Amino acid sequence: MRTGIDFPSTVSRGAAPMDSVEPAHVAVMRAEVREQLAPARGGLFVDCTVGLGGHATDLLAHGASRLIGFDRDPAALVRARQALDTFGPRVELVHGDFRTLDAELASRGVLTVDGILADLGVSSMQLDTAGRGFSFRRDEMLDMRMDTTAGPTAADLIRDVDEVTLANAIFNYGEERYSRRIARSVVEERTRRPIETTGQLADIVRRAVPRRGYQRIDPATRTFQAIRIWVNRELEGLDVFLREAAARLAPGGRLAVISFHSLEDRVVKHTLRALQADPSSGIVVRTKRPLVPSEQELTSNPRSRSAKLRAAERPEVLA
Repeated sequence: MRTGIDFPSTVSRGAAPMDSVEPAHVAVMRAEVREQLAPARGGLFVDCTVGLGGHATDLLAHGASRLIGFDRDPAALVRARQALDTFGPRVELVHGDFRTLDAELASRGVLTVDGILADLGVSSMQLDTAGRGFSFRRDEMLDMRMDTTAGPTAADLIRDVDEVTLANAIFNYGEERYSRRIARSVVEERTRRPIETTGQLADIVRRAVPRRGYQRIDPATRTFQAIRIWVNRELEGLDVFLREAAARLAPGGRLAVISFHSLEDRVVKHTLRALQADPSSGIVVRTKRPLVPSEQELTSNPRSRSAKLRAAERPEVLA
């Protein structure tokens, strides 16, 4: 999306330049989220990807009575606690994947909630923080885990995966037409030396992808996006989560989901439509088409350009 871009362009939740020591945090589509979730109604809200607390702060400041915030990134939770400290006992933060929402609410005896937000994708903090391995602007260890306390790193997966599985992951999650060539090059290179850094992987991809004149994005962008999605299982169980989240909405409750690439948006769109088509779900889609950032936001926060917001609700009285 950006000339010379060297990180996956489908990202969320920030606008800081890559070289910032302390990136500024800008919650994407804040006004649109507020309009869809209507926190002025009060009640319990859940931010399934609390990040640095931008959306959570806005919801609480505009009327939400309580908020439970989830994030699987321990570093993000530390920052979120600092940002939300002023709200005291109105906030509970949970180290966990958003897909554990149903179990976490059940463990707290929470039957229904008034609003749920899921801001999907990798955050700007994760992209901009050295050592995380999401970006190939810096040559660093190839990690890419959102939760740095669990699971294999990108280097681990690349070391052990077979060529066909790797090619399929790059094609399915990155929509990369040269996925087979890239996978073959990766497998060949790892026989000579371990692939452990972002710079190594980016160079392998660039050599594998044919260059034909001007290129709008760096040839490694789609592959890095694909491996990030693969490492973090970003699409796995997304449809189940949406159904469970919708089932937790109280009468009048609302669900908003921000996605950052076509694969996520496709799942969100079809799942919400299926819920609406099922009379037993009691769910109505609020957004006939996805909402997108305003021109003003695009100017001030270029990273928001791929954001799409879809919303649904459980009306108090069905028409």
